[in-house]
Amino acid sequence: MTFPEVVGYDSYQAMLPATVAALRHLINQGKGGDVDILTILRGGLNYPAEEACSISGIRVRDIHFISCERIIEDHIITGLEIKYEKLRVKNDCTLIIGDIIATGDTLRLCLDQVVDRFRRRGGSIKRIIFFTIGGTRAIDLMEEKTREIRQIFPGFEGFQCFFYEGVFTVYEDQGASGINVPDIDFGWKGGAVAPEFRRFVMDHPYSLLEKCIIYDGGARRYEIPVHFHEVLEYWEGLWGRAESIDPVRLVAEKLGFDFPITFAQWLEWNHFTELSDSSLPALYADEVHLLENAVALSLETIAMQRINAINTILQQYE
Repeated sequence: MTFPEVVGYDSYQAMLPATVAALRHLINQGKGGDVDILTILRGGLNYPAEEACSISGIRVRDIHFISCERIIEDHIITGLEIKYEKLRVKNDCTLIIGDIIATGDTLRLCLDQVVDRFRRRGGSIKRIIFFTIGGTRAIDLMEEKTREIRQIFPGFEGFQCFFYEGVFTVYEDQGASGINVPDIDFGWKGGAVAPEFRRFVMDHPYSLLEKCIIYDGGARRYEIPVHFHEVLEYWEGLWGRAESIDPVRLVAEKLGFDFPITFAQWLEWNHFTELSDSSLPALYADEVHLLENAVALSLETIAMQRINAINTILQQYE
C-alpha cells in the first residue's frame, strides 16, 4: 500500500489475509459469533470485512451504511457532513467497522449518530471490532467512546482494534516539503510502525517520499482518477519546490528520527524495545544509511520520474 499505483480491487485484496487472520484470532480467543458490518462511506468500502467473515466462518446478520464526508476548502477541513444512513437496530449487536482514522473526527461523528439511533429505537451495542489504516489518535478516541457508550449501554464490552501496518501519526503542519496537508497525511514520527512495513520501505526507499505513507483508500479504489490527480499534484509541488527543500530534513521527517540516534534510542523511539526480532539491528542500519545518504538525493529527478510514471498510468483511467 506504499505504492499509489496499487488501485481498485488490488488495494482491497491486499488487506484480506490480515483481516482473516485477525478474525480467526478473535475466534480462538472465544470472541466469535454473529456480527453486523457497519460501512462508513466511502472509505469503509475498501475493507474486506464481509469476505473475511465468510472465509472465517462468521455469519454476517446485516450490513449497515452511514456516510460522512469532509468539507474541504483550500486544502483545509472546515467541517463534516452526514448525508445518508441505513441502520437496522437490534439488541446486543457486534459491529465490524473498517475505516481510515486520521484525526478521528469522522469516526466520532458516525459513532455518535449510530449510538443515538440504537438508543432511540431500543437497541444496544455489545462490542465493536475495528480495522484501520490509522493513527495514534484512534487510541484516545476509542477509550473516550468506550466510556461514553457504556453510559448508554452498560453491557458494552469495548473496542477490539486492529491496525494494518502499524499505528501512524498525522502531520501537524505542511512539513519539510511545505505541501503536506495537516490532519490528513500520515507519517511515522511518534507512531508505532511495524518493522515489516519499515523493511518494505527500505527495499523501495523512494516510497518513503510519497505524499502520504498510505494514500486515502476511498479515492484509491472508487475515484481512481481523483486519486492519481492528488498524487500528481503532490509530486508536481515537490518538483517545483525541490531546490528549496532540504533532502536530509525531509528524509529525517519521513523516517521519524534525526541524528544523532543510537540503536537503543531508535528501539525506544519506535516502541520496539519489547520485540524479540533479530533483524532489527539490520533495519536500524539501513534506515541510518538512508538518512546519511539523503544529502545526495536529487528531489527534482525523483519527482520528475514519479510525475512521468503517474501521468502514464492516469491516461488509462481518463
